[in-house]
Amino acid sequence: MTAAPAPSQTSVLPRSWWWGFLPFAAASAVHIGARAVEATDIAEPTKLTLMPLLAIAALWGARGVVRGPAGRMLPASLLLAALFFSWIGDGAAAFFPSAPELPVMLGSFGVAHICYIWLLARYAAAGRIPRWALVFPLWWVLMLVVLWPALGGLALAVAAYGIVLAGTAATAARCRPMVAAGGLLFLSSDTILACRIFLPEQMPDWTNPLVMLTYCAGQALIVAGVLRTWRDGR
Repeated sequence: MTAAPAPSQTSVLPRSWWWGFLPFAAASAVHIGARAVEATDIAEPTKLTLMPLLAIAALWGARGVVRGPAGRMLPASLLLAALFFSWIGDGAAAFFPSAPELPVMLGSFGVAHICYIWLLARYAAAGRIPRWALVFPLWWVLMLVVLWPALGGLALAVAAYGIVLAGTAATAARCRPMVAAGGLLFLSSDTILACRIFLPEQMPDWTNPLVMLTYCAGQALIVAGVLRTWRDGR
């Protein structure tokens, strides 16, 4: 008879592991609430605190995991780089006031997604891409069909961004369910945002806070899922 494997010591994480996410969760709630009531004077500054706070949560959760040889620092660096370029995308208007906001956003988040794809494929994947992930190339085609007449000179940039966005969602599908859910929420957030930008007359007001609700939840689930994967030794 084969002996049952010993339970993982990290299968149940200590409660203190989640404390690092509390400031991010609080700031997200304030920001989303401010968006819901159109309190721009609160929504804009709190938006710039989100990714730095999530980076702090990532560093807190990675304690004792990412140590040792320099090679172990690469996955942590990729995670922090993804959050950094997401932060640049969030603050495109504030950081680059003289530049057109949307191209800066697309470029910054494009780099963030490339970091996520590399990170998830190399350091968090649990298997092959599932068959249901075929929905992502179909999503890309559908989005281009719907948005193309309104894209104008940004058509190629939006198409390219859609590829890396779908790439993150598809790569996340290879990972544990928490990461896969995060990838889906991130894609949902950008889908809603794209429709709000290019088809504003068709989008109700309640989709404004929904963009950030799905965005914050998606980013947090990806980060937490990746950290859990590393702590489980996968």
